[in-house]
Amino acid sequence: MSVPLFDLTRQYQTMKEEIMAEISALCDSQMFINGPKVDKLEKEIAAYCTAGFGCGVTSGSDALIISLMVAGIKAGDEVITTPFTFFATVGAIVRVGATPVFADIDPATFNIDPAKIEAKITPRTRAVIPVHLFGQAADMTGIMKIAKAHKLVVIEDCAQAIGAECNGKRVGSFGDFGAISFFPTKNLGGFGDGGMVVTSDPDKAALLKCFRNHGQGGTYIHKFVGGNFRLDALQAAVLSIKLKYLDSWSETRVRNAESYRKLFAEYGVTEITLPQVAPYANRMIYNQYSVLVSGGKRDALRAYLGERKIGCNVYYPLSLHLQECFAYLGGKPGDYPVSERVSQEILSLPIYPESTEEMRREVVSSIADFMKK
Repeated sequence: MSVPLFDLTRQYQTMKEEIMAEISALCDSQMFINGPKVDKLEKEIAAYCTAGFGCGVTSGSDALIISLMVAGIKAGDEVITTPFTFFATVGAIVRVGATPVFADIDPATFNIDPAKIEAKITPRTRAVIPVHLFGQAADMTGIMKIAKAHKLVVIEDCAQAIGAECNGKRVGSFGDFGAISFFPTKNLGGFGDGGMVVTSDPDKAALLKCFRNHGQGGTYIHKFVGGNFRLDALQAAVLSIKLKYLDSWSETRVRNAESYRKLFAEYGVTEITLPQVAPYANRMIYNQYSVLVSGGKRDALRAYLGERKIGCNVYYPLSLHLQECFAYLGGKPGDYPVSERVSQEILSLPIYPESTEEMRREVVSSIADFMKK
């Protein structure tokens, strides 16, 4: 049977009438930019993340960029982050003129290793961007301790982890800023690009609202050079509806992950390392179900699953310090061995809430068949 990596149509069908009624009302109002729908979502997401304020923006990528801009990060500054993440994390640092500095990842969680951060701090270090990858919180307790000791700005990349927790506290509420993505395949996804920045600092919240609208302090009066980072009201309207279901979807993802664990044990597949949840990550929301395939078999397994019409993908195939566009940073193979190894072994399997036990059994039985070859 065919098992897609994502299937957004199933989710949409469960709330189609509710969403279309909201879109119709928005079209009647013709209030497409900012307005009450965006204001409402900002309050809802801030409350969900246990942060004080929200600022809707155009994408998760722009959420990172505007956070850096408001923090005053600029040319000559260094920002520490992980080499194993989606490109936007590091791209945002470069876009504001700063220099990315990498610290290797924890081999169990794939998140930045706090023990590796301190050695990377120099007099030019201004900020750190931890990424809560695949829906698991980074060790924010350890990271915040280091950041406070060195007076560093903390921008949490929550693109894949809305609702995840570290020691009982929601991601996005630890640092100065929390950057969220509403890309359609995220746990809370819109009908196109969208994002949000959450913060508990009212001054930072005011600056975010200013910077997202070309730095305007009043109509056509510009205090700063910002950008057009506004969230469309249509996206806000859709996301407000979907937010009501987010916790149930996240809980289903957790159950699906447990289903995978039982199925891998049932089929006796021992060559695959399953996702590990850190003791501090008391709420993981499984944006991806990412396993490790050792022995150089990952790409062959991926091809085999593709032949059987089973969706899977590699997030991410090349550590960012080895990307061509960052060659000027001087990165070379062997600099971040954990990140480099994981990038050669990682493989993500379908885990979306609407997937079925039958689908997961097809995935695991196919992997078991491959391993017997």
